[in-house]
Parts: sequence; structure tokens; C-alpha cells
Amino acid sequence: MKKFTLAPLALAIALVGCDSAKTPTATQEKPAVEQQKLLADSNPFSKKWGTAHEMPNFAVIKNDHYLPAFKAAIKQQKQEIDAIVNQKSAATFENTIEAIEFSGNLLDKVAGVFYNLTSAETNDELKAIAKEVSPLLSAHSDDISLNDALFQRVAAVYDKKDSLELTTAQQKLLKDTYVGFVRSGAKLDAKQKDQIRELNAQLAKLTLQFGDNLLAETNSFEVVVDDKSKLSGLSDSVIAAAAATAKDRGQEGKWVFTTHRPSITPVTKFADNRELRKELYLGYINRANNDNEHDNKEILAKIASLRVQKAQLMGYKSHAHFVLEDRVAKTPAAVYELLNKIWPTALEKAKVEVADMQKLVDAEGGNFKIEAWDYPYYAEKIRKARYDLDEEQTRPYFALESTLQGVFHTAQKLFGITVKERTDLPKYHDDVRTFEIYEADGTYVGLFLADHYVRPGKRGGAWMNSYRKQYNMNGEDATPIIVNVLNYPRPTGDAPALLTFDQASTLFHEFGHALHGLLSDGKYRSQTGTATPRDFVEFPSQVMENWMLQPEVLAQFAKHYKTGEVIPQELVNKIQAASKFNQGFATTEYMAATLLDLNWHSLEDDKIRDTAKFEADALKEWGLINEIDPRYRSTYFAHIFSGGYSAGYYSYIWSDVFGADAFAAFQENGIFDKKTADAFRKHILSSGGSDDALNLYRKFRGKEASIQPLLKSRGLID
Repeated sequence: MKKFTLAPLALAIALVGCDSAKTPTATQEKPAVEQQKLLADSNPFSKKWGTAHEMPNFAVIKNDHYLPAFKAAIKQQKQEIDAIVNQKSAATFENTIEAIEFSGNLLDKVAGVFYNLTSAETNDELKAIAKEVSPLLSAHSDDISLNDALFQRVAAVYDKKDSLELTTAQQKLLKDTYVGFVRSGAKLDAKQKDQIRELNAQLAKLTLQFGDNLLAETNSFEVVVDDKSKLSGLSDSVIAAAAATAKDRGQEGKWVFTTHRPSITPVTKFADNRELRKELYLGYINRANNDNEHDNKEILAKIASLRVQKAQLMGYKSHAHFVLEDRVAKTPAAVYELLNKIWPTALEKAKVEVADMQKLVDAEGGNFKIEAWDYPYYAEKIRKARYDLDEEQTRPYFALESTLQGVFHTAQKLFGITVKERTDLPKYHDDVRTFEIYEADGTYVGLFLADHYVRPGKRGGAWMNSYRKQYNMNGEDATPIIVNVLNYPRPTGDAPALLTFDQASTLFHEFGHALHGLLSDGKYRSQTGTATPRDFVEFPSQVMENWMLQPEVLAQFAKHYKTGEVIPQELVNKIQAASKFNQGFATTEYMAATLLDLNWHSLEDDKIRDTAKFEADALKEWGLINEIDPRYRSTYFAHIFSGGYSAGYYSYIWSDVFGADAFAAFQENGIFDKKTADAFRKHILSSGGSDDALNLYRKFRGKEASIQPLLKSRGLID
């Protein structure tokens, strides 16, 4: 999942997510803002959308609307900040902290649309606009966070925090706002602030370029096959999809495979042709590492260097020390402590798995040593032999539509919500489906958008985001508009989109994020939904995955797309028996990427590294075996070099400690136990970031999280 940040504004100010509300007035002590026309009436961002639930009206938005809207929105927030600074009243929580929190609505509105589209439906025009807007947002962010007069007002309120009668959420907003200013450089001298501005501007430019390069490389690489005999082992649906891709690319009569997951994954798992597996795999792991115009090696090394400079300017030893200070983990040492509890066991298990595969290769007369492009293929062979389970047996039972209904059914049983599809609301692409979410009593909750299919203008992976977050201003509730974006294969021929087990699990995972946004119930936008520490935010989604394999849930949705037959219990038993299979590999490849991230961001000098050597040395240090590559190599590690996960990729396994321990509570009390589900909704989903994450978890679970359920769920201990 991707959690957006538009600019290096470390304040607790949410700059993403559109908003239909009026310019904010914090309370009776509101700072006065002179209203003036900043945006032409012809620009659709200048007014309410006028659609049901204030869904953005994509049909009327043109590319040339964005830049004027961004400039007007920046100017409007500047006026709002100036009004806070220039008011004569002494600083209070209401006229300063809340006023900052509620500023920037137009910017939220514009950015919420624009940055969702640059990930899900981009084009050359949008990419060009993003390059022009990026330095504007970076400078605007710095203008706020380095505004000394504004910080003095924030500090004045913070200094008397103990005498203020504030709610828990207000106390946290005050602390987060103050700390956000400090972590953005508010206490630095003038020269240092100028350095911070320059570093932020460079980082904004380079991280954007990293992502653009990766998308270009992902879209351009292809393997063309003109002999069908080379496709042995692939299913009819995969072959049909490759033929459709070839036709779309002007090579009708051939088969084209790409590095998009729906294309490469079945090849590496099932293609008997070893050279085909190798060619496609190497194309995937060498993205943005081909010494061409889209090469990322120098860019990422420069990003790492600049991050060291910025962290040390702020008084920290490394970027990792800076980042982790306001996460649940707090320190790099704490992260390494967790990883060291898991890495040795996972690596040893992976070595056993490799040895089993090598025995199979030798028994078949393969006469070669297992390589990384062989691992998935032989893992599937062993899975089939050991558990009598072939992934192609399960796909007919996981049609996308029925699986989506299974996700909705699970959420309904847990939280009482109902789902109603709307086909009359604006869409940014025909693939998008729109659903209204209601409480059991009929109260409207929010909109859920589902964008499921792979296409060229969409970045890889799966994520949740918001077009508008839930919050409450002046007693008026802004209802959320939440989107899940995935990259699933399209229907082929007479068959609907059929999912692998992992893809079906991802659907549950991402809707867990969506529920975090939809069921949010808070006042402050910077605290609602997924506005939690990065190493806590994956927790609700990881919990949600667990329901997919429960027999009573499978019986609801896992039905053969042709016959309607419910998935046989025998097959369910096989799936459950195989669920811990290959966990040595899965855990090791993830943790290798995590360790690579930490090594890049634990650097304590700003020397430009040779990317290939640095990566090789890091993986050698941790003893990674040659048969396994990190889930992400540096040149395409978008999470850490163009997303929000720098020094934070560990967050998935850190969150999974909470996730596994939380699901243990449901197992103890009943997987649909109402009391447990209500507590999970109240303290986790609805609370967002309105309190300390560990406090919220303790309120839900009644205790600290234990690592034991995680180790058991991954088959790393008995």
C-alpha cells in the first residue's frame, strides 16, 4: 500500500485528499482571512463538484486545470497561514493549532485528485505537470514549516500544554504539530534553513524522477514469443492474455510477456522453458539498471546522500535515526532486534527449501544449479507433489467478482456495514467501480472505489488511497472517498478475471486498508484513517487477510466460475496445509529488501556509493543465498526511493506482529465475535492516529503484542 506525501512537510498537516468543505474557521477565535477570487470560475476546482457525495467530477477536469489550481491553492493556504501569524490575539489551541490543521482545503482537493491519477492513470502531460508542481509544493511546504513567526505561536501553545483542558486527540495534535515543526527545521538558524530548503527541493526532484524512470522501464520491457511450443506449462488463460497483449502491441499472432506482475508471475512459476523464465526474470530485476536514459543508479545514490545531509543537519546520525524517532520502533536498534529474531530462522528454512528443489532438479536430470529464476518454478512443483495442490486448480474458484463479494461479506459480518454499487457517478477510467458504504441502520458512511485491472498508465503493485479523508470541521462531517488500486489480469475470452491465491489475499488486504479509511471517526484530518505511524499502518490490512482462508468465508465466495460449485473441502484442506509452504523464501526475500533499505539509510556519511557494490556488500554481510534475490533491488525499490517507506520497509513485518497477535484474539473468541470486532473497530479502525499507537493496541487487546503468533503463522516455529 502507498501512503501519499506530496512534499517534505513533516508537520501533521494532511496535504492529500480532496475536500468539499468551505475555507475553515477553527472556532470563535478564528483568524480572519480576507476572501478573494484566486481561481477562475471555469476551473472545476474553484467550486463544489455538485455530484452525489461530492465525488470529483473527472469528466470536467482537464489537464490544463491542474497547474492554475495548484498555484491558487498554494496562494490560498499562504493567506490562511498569514492570517494565523498576523492576528493580534494571543496564541491558543483553537486560533493556532486547529487553524493550521484546517488550512489548505483547496490544496487537499487539487492534490487529492492529481496525485491519485499520477499513480493510477498517468500520461506524459500529467508527468510533466508533476515535475513543474513538485518544486512549488516543496517550497510551499518549507514556507510553512520554516515560518518562524508561525512556529513561535505553536511553541507558545505547546509550552502551556499542561494547563490546557484538551482531549486526547487534541493533546496529540498539539504535540504532533510542535514536533512536526521541529523535525522540519523550525529551530535551525537562517543559513541552515536555506540548506534544508535546497535539500528538500533536490529530493523532491530526484524522487519524482526515480518513479518516472521505473514506470518507463516497466512499460517498455517485453519478451516476444513466436513459437507456441515454448509456452509449455502455462495455462490457457495466461497464454490468451499474452496473445491479447501481443495484439495490443501490434504483434498479433505472437505472445508478449511483460514485467507487470500478472504477466511475469505465472511465467516464473509455471513455464517449463527455462530460458523464457530467465529472460523475463532478468528483465524484471534489471529495471532502471540498464545504463540508459532511465537508469536509476546515480539517482538513488544521490537521494541516499542528500538524506544523510538532511538528517545530520537536523542533528541525527543517519536518515534512519531521523525517520524512526516518530515511529513505533523509535530506533534502528529496535528494528534490527526484531529482524535478528526472524532472519536466522527464515534463512535456514530457505536453505532447506533450496536443497529440496536442487534434489528435484537432479532427479529430473536437470544438470544445473538452482538460480533465482528457477525458485518459483520448482517451488510450485514441490507444492504440487507435497500437497497435491496446483495453483491452477484454485483459480477457477477465485473469480474477481465473487472474491470481491467475499470481502464485502466478511466486512459486513464483522462490522455490520452494507455495500451498494453505483454506476452513475463520475469515473477517471472505465475500469473503476464505485460502491456506497452504509451502516446497518442505513447511515451513509462513504464511497469505495475499486480499480482492479492492469494497464500501461498505472504503476505496479496494489495500494489504498483517499480522494477525501473523513474529518469533522465546525460540526460538519466530511465523509471519506477511498480507493483500492490493484493490477489484476483482465478477463480473457469467456472467462472472468481469475485470481491466484496470493491475488485473492491481496484483495482482502487492501480492503483492510480501505476499512481503516471508511470507518474512521475523528475530528482532525491529520489523525483519521491511515494517518498512523508507518510501522502500524499495515496492521489492519494484515489482520483482514486472515479471514480469507476461514472455511465459512470460503463457502460464501469461493465458487467455480462455470458451475457455481463451492470449493471442495478437500481443496480447502490442501490450501490450508500449504499456507505455510515456502515461507522461508517469502520471509527471506522480504527481509533482504528490508535490510537493504536499512543499510542505505543507516549511512552516516554523504559519500556517493557505487550502487551495485553497495548492494552486493550489504546482501553478503547478511548471508543472503544466491538462489534468492531481495523482493526489491535498489534501482526499482520505489517504496524507499520514490514512496514514503525510506528506512521504513520493515514496517510490514513490524505491523504483522500486531496483525498476527490481533487475529489470535479473534481465534480465541470466535472469528466473527461481535465484542472483539466492535473493540477492533472502535480502538483501531475508527481511532486512526488520534492516540499513541501502542495505547490504542492495548485498549483493543488488553495487553502488549506478542511475536509468537507471527512466527507460528509463518511456520517458522511449531
